[in-house]
Amino acid sequence: MRDLSLPASSTESGWHASLRLGFACDAGTTRLAQRRHAGPLRVQKPLYPEGPGVCHAVLVHPPGGVAGGDVLDIGVELGPDARALLTAPGAAKWYRANGRPARQQVRLLAAGGASVEWLPQETILYDGADVTLEHEVELEDGATYIGSEILCFGRAAAGERFVRGALRQRTRIRQGGRLVWHEQGRLDGGDALASPLGLGGRHVCATLLAVGPPAPPALLAGLRSGDAALGLSQLKSVFVARYLCDDSEAARHALARVWQALRPHLLGLEARPPRIWNT
Repeated sequence: MRDLSLPASSTESGWHASLRLGFACDAGTTRLAQRRHAGPLRVQKPLYPEGPGVCHAVLVHPPGGVAGGDVLDIGVELGPDARALLTAPGAAKWYRANGRPARQQVRLLAAGGASVEWLPQETILYDGADVTLEHEVELEDGATYIGSEILCFGRAAAGERFVRGALRQRTRIRQGGRLVWHEQGRLDGGDALASPLGLGGRHVCATLLAVGPPAPPALLAGLRSGDAALGLSQLKSVFVARYLCDDSEAARHALARVWQALRPHLLGLEARPPRIWNT
């Protein structure tokens, strides 16, 4: 298995956890062929709710939250024609930094004919969190990708707002060696979230990205007709959906609706939500 690590800052100190997964297609069955971990990152046993062709893997972070200085380093590689869906059992919680930034690094590699779905549950940024999220996807020709994220700034249920701290993000996707998507930015707590150039006063931001055959106009029109708050774009092989709101449950339903419409087109598979999403 190739080295899937991304560079980590040498100035950070904390708990460094890493997970490496390798999937292979064996006569039509996708198997979890390689699994390595260090620190508090695990994967549950392979699940096959859709039959042998698609392997579902549930990534678990036993501490339940990420503290300042911690690093989560995840690498996943799919061989030719392998299909994997990766998710999590619950929301990811990023705690107050206490002067030390935290980081998550994800790198996904998919060979020709493979499909990878990165569908974690929501990410909750506590007030004072200082977080860097890096997401790299490399697709060989003929591979497909669907990835989503739901960012919640502050804990609305507890009356908490994200008035201090910062989020830095970088997402890069390559297809057939070409860079087809590069997005990076920084959001600071407080007034930046209220600005029209930030989140316009909202505190939940959801995004779904997909790479594969362009979605037909009828599919896009059907999605747009269902929710005026949903923004959609099809840029050559890259599909983008955005949703701003104040309710993580509404964001989850919006992205699930997009995924359920898009997955049959991209993968030729019905979109049945993983059971873990309902627990």
